[in-house]
Order: sequence, then structure tokens, then C-alpha cells
Amino acid sequence: MSNTIVQYVLLRSDLLKELGWSIGSLVAQACHASSAVLHLYKDDEQTIQYLNDLDNMHKVVLEVPNEEALKKVAAKLTENSIAHKLWIEQPENIPTCLALKPYPKEEVKKYVGKFKLYKAGITN
Repeated sequence: MSNTIVQYVLLRSDLLKELGWSIGSLVAQACHASSAVLHLYKDDEQTIQYLNDLDNMHKVVLEVPNEEALKKVAAKLTENSIAHKLWIEQPENIPTCLALKPYPKEEVKKYVGKFKLYKAGITN
């Protein structure tokens, strides 16, 4: 499974918990970022492979606490030439989410491994 191609999506938890955004708005942000990065890297070999097996796509949505943390991750990814799209919601001009292009899990987990799965404040 370590060679599984995965698309990581990192979404700010403070949008829901502190700023009062709806769950639907958060889902839209993740969709925007994911769609945008897939389009930007549509000719990338791993993206093509990922999209050629639609019924078996792996996406992992992770929670980042706030805008500062999201920007810090984006900077680290840029610094290490990890292809991604930082989604900035308009017209508010608010960074809300980022999505990596599809990568083998082992290749990028060190950049995102400290973040937990997004749970949207739901308790079991």
C-alpha cells in the first residue's frame, strides 16, 4: 500500500469551529482545491495514473488549525518542490485549503503526517 497514489487535501478547521462557516462551504473549498490542482497538473504522469482509475482514487482530508499553519505548509511544500494548489477563496481573499497533486503516499507523507484526519467537530 505504500506505493498507493494519494491526493492529500488540507483544510482549515478554524473556518468551521471559530469563524462559523457551514460544512457545505468547507466541502466546497476542498472540492475547489482538489479540482484546481488536478487541472493544473493534468499532464503529470502520476495525476494521469490517478485519474485513470476513478473508482479507486484515494483522497485524505487533513485538518490544519488556522491560516498561519496552512500558509506554513504551503511554504514548506513550495520549498521542497511538492506540487500543490493553495486555494484562496474570493472575493474574501482568504486561504482556506490546499491540495497536493496526486503522489505516492511515501513520497509526501513526511510533509503532511503530523496532521490528523479532518473530523469537523463530530464526536462519537
